[in-house]
Amino acid sequence: MLDQETIEKISNLDDLEKIQLIEWLMDNLDQPDPQVEKEWIKESEKRYQAFKKGQVKKISLEEINLKFKS
Repeated sequence: MLDQETIEKISNLDDLEKIQLIEWLMDNLDQPDPQVEKEWIKESEKRYQAFKKGQVKKISLEEINLKFKS
């Protein structure tokens, strides 16, 4: 939770400064976690290798669409 001093400082910003603050916050929230990214890379490579070896059942886009329309 923000402390009262911070809230007052933000409240005193003009509209342009508030927009800039929001943009900065959005940019900083949108940063991926490097460790999570590394784990997803490993997992996707593992899944791709399983697919190439025929260890994963293939499903056509048509089958997927039919499944979710039901």
